[in-house]
Amino acid sequence: MSLNETLVRTQTSARLGEAEQLRRGHYLALARRKQRRAERAALQARLVLARSL
Repeated sequence: MSLNETLVRTQTSARLGEAEQLRRGHYLALARRKQRRAERAALQARLVLARSL
């Protein structure tokens, strides 16, 4: 394997690793957003329940 091939393979695997990290970060951000939305909805439900009692 030539030095050039090694370099290309190294860069490719590094890029794949970066893409994976970005994807993971994106999914974490989405999950956090959904969790916040769910917490807000639960809070609203508790307020509505408290008012109706």
